[in-house]
Amino acid sequence: MKKTNGVIAAGHPETVKAGLAIFGAGGNAFDVALACMLAACVTEPGLTSLAGGGFLLAHTNTNQNILFDFFTQTPHDKRPISNLDFYPVGVNFGTTIQDFHIGLGSMAVPGVWAGVMRVQETLGRLPLSVVAEPAIILARQGVEVNSFQAYTFSNLLQPILLTTAEGREIYAPNGDILRSGDRLIMTHFAQTLEVLVSGERREFYEGEIAQMLVQDCQEKGGHLTLKDLKNYTVIERTPLKIDYRGKTILTNPPPSSGGTLIAFALQLLSSLDLTNLKFGSSQHLHLLKTVMQFTNVARKERLDDYLHQVNIAEKFVSSFSSYQQPFIDAVNKWGSTTHISVLDQEGNAASVTTSNGEGSGYIIPGTGIMVNNMLGEEDLNPQGFHQWPENVRISSMMSPTLVLNQEHKPEIVLGSGGSNRIRTAILQVLLNLIDFKMSVEDAVNSPRVHWENHRFDIEPGFDPESVNTLDLSPQDVIRLWPEKNMFFGGVNTLVKTSDGQLLGAGDIRRNGVSLKS
Repeated sequence: MKKTNGVIAAGHPETVKAGLAIFGAGGNAFDVALACMLAACVTEPGLTSLAGGGFLLAHTNTNQNILFDFFTQTPHDKRPISNLDFYPVGVNFGTTIQDFHIGLGSMAVPGVWAGVMRVQETLGRLPLSVVAEPAIILARQGVEVNSFQAYTFSNLLQPILLTTAEGREIYAPNGDILRSGDRLIMTHFAQTLEVLVSGERREFYEGEIAQMLVQDCQEKGGHLTLKDLKNYTVIERTPLKIDYRGKTILTNPPPSSGGTLIAFALQLLSSLDLTNLKFGSSQHLHLLKTVMQFTNVARKERLDDYLHQVNIAEKFVSSFSSYQQPFIDAVNKWGSTTHISVLDQEGNAASVTTSNGEGSGYIIPGTGIMVNNMLGEEDLNPQGFHQWPENVRISSMMSPTLVLNQEHKPEIVLGSGGSNRIRTAILQVLLNLIDFKMSVEDAVNSPRVHWENHRFDIEPGFDPESVNTLDLSPQDVIRLWPEKNMFFGGVNTLVKTSDGQLLGAGDIRRNGVSLKS
């Protein structure tokens, strides 16, 4: 089969190389995205897993737009809290410690493997056995641990990764957590993936793997049952569509909230002329703070409690008019996850974001697959832990996003990891590309900010005078970060220029990489 030309941006060089191998085998953008998803389970195992959840936003060369929702689902039934294996661990981001809850009681119904199967059946060109081959080779031969992996293993996720004997076998084979330059080998995962792609696709949800997972849950304090696994389905949704500055932006619709919040922010900004705004100026920082502030207010008032209502995205985004004048007056006053973006020359585009949360610490015996901890993620449980409704899709901030030009062809492909910072990271990169006309490299790697709960987190690189002259209320706090940090997301981005060039940038905050075939 003839080689396909395309470009990939992802969180690890070996992830990108896995995708390039599939381009070389004649695969399309969707084959490549799946190959990268599977490879990322080896190259970024602290961030994603076959037992996690995610979304893939697809634009086909026949102008179909599909959002594949394979995010995690709440179980059908709750166990008494007193019977749960559910406990907190602190994850240290350097200047802030965030608590996450892990254990078998934190595990939601996983969706990544179901998503891989559905996308391949719907849009893939190559057999799944071919698509999975680079990931299987990586898992068996091993991946050299780089500085970012070593940081996540040692500084962030060590208490989670080393919870079980299976985890210690993978991440501390000689007694100490793997360090930069060591080799991460996932033999059991390679064997499991071979079984799954050899025709035993339902093994994960109905076979021996499912039986082991459910038995451990029932005996050791988890919620999951065979009913939960057998009834899990991938949902194909119509993407949320936003018009901004003459471009069409497609992103993740409800019940996930990230895309809807990005849409609301862009609606507010569309009323302003940003032509003469200078990046990094005090006016720019004030604008970002204000749009994030107003979006957060609107979210609490009009979105969080209504995410499962019909047409809630349209109702919420249209409500921007209630906030528009106060927003203009205020302006004039002057997150673990991984993302993969793929574009091919045939006109296909895939934007895929997956997550395992921080991981539950539990690895399905003999598989090398750690299950998610989505029921233990504070951001995903705004009503409090154990208050989730049964058997519903969990809302997520993940927002795989595409921008179409006036001919409805893909011009920008992006998305991000970063928990609650996903929406603000994507918003800033979109503004950098569309309003500030930056190159893709500068758009992704320019400094970022995040505003939430009266705290303004600011990366280095902005003019200190611009920061010092910000108009803040007495309860507002500025936190200046000493260096660019994964806290502010990882926006791996691709751009197709007007003359047909395919360009990409990986986010340096998460050692992102972009390469062309």
